[in-house]
Amino acid sequence: MPGLRPPPPPDADELTYLRWLQDDVVSRRQALRHLSAKALQHRLATGEWQIMSRGVYLAHNGPVTRQQRRWAAILAAGAGRRAVLAGLSALEVLGMRGYHSATLHVLIPARRQDRDPPPGVVVHRTRRLTEADVHRLGLPPCTMPARSLLDAAQWATDDERARAIIAAGFQQRLVDGPELDRALARLPRLRRRSLIVAAAADARAGAESVAESDLLRLCRREGLPTPSRQVRRTDSRGRRRYLDVYFEQWKVMVEIDGAQHLEVRHWWADMRRQNDLWISRIRILRFPAWLVRDRPADVAAQLRAALLAAGWRP
Repeated sequence: MPGLRPPPPPDADELTYLRWLQDDVVSRRQALRHLSAKALQHRLATGEWQIMSRGVYLAHNGPVTRQQRRWAAILAAGAGRRAVLAGLSALEVLGMRGYHSATLHVLIPARRQDRDPPPGVVVHRTRRLTEADVHRLGLPPCTMPARSLLDAAQWATDDERARAIIAAGFQQRLVDGPELDRALARLPRLRRRSLIVAAAADARAGAESVAESDLLRLCRREGLPTPSRQVRRTDSRGRRRYLDVYFEQWKVMVEIDGAQHLEVRHWWADMRRQNDLWISRIRILRFPAWLVRDRPADVAAQLRAALLAAGWRP
């Protein structure tokens, strides 16, 4: 429910209901449907209401919440017409964890412009915003998970963050493969399209298994020893563990990190596993799955250095 507040009684006036629906954030256009200009000015002059941005008001004089800033962003950017939260801002509303952004991202049609967005708001313009891309029940209005994920990835500050966002979307079950495919089809000129398609393919297929196969091919191509895969060991607590890629003669292990390693709850499990291996004098190299595919020379250089340090001679 909006603002987690109980809804107004059935006989409440329209302005009261609008305030409840929009967490007390009201545009000037909306306010003047229910108040005279003089009544609106009185509320502002007496401090009963406060100005949030150009043409957008908060219908009380208390502190401003994150949700109210979201409403103010889309009402200011929309100016009475369609505007929706997008990218990471939409994903935050839809429940994504671990990728909070202080900046609010709003999407509007390309034929319109907003040259003066509120502080902390970035307005993006698009030629493609279909009904299939807009969440019907989003409060505030926002894009669907698949479209939100694609926009967040194309607007990311760098390629690594873009990959991580795509992986997290799948790992947190915000999207599935067919949903993302349909959204991709509606955005033929998407920035970072090839990278996003590859990251989604990794997330769907299991990035670790795909990267392990890539690593075996890399070893053959670079003249490195052929490692074993999924070698079973027993750790210091008697638990059975599997080593992803293991050069047993030189006690060098390669760990491929996929989407699950982005989850906080896996960090300590990964650390403890690595500590156990270090205690048993195994050298550990860790690579993200995308690096094995996209920058194999970097992986080969570190792998060669580790094997040489462990006593391998070509």
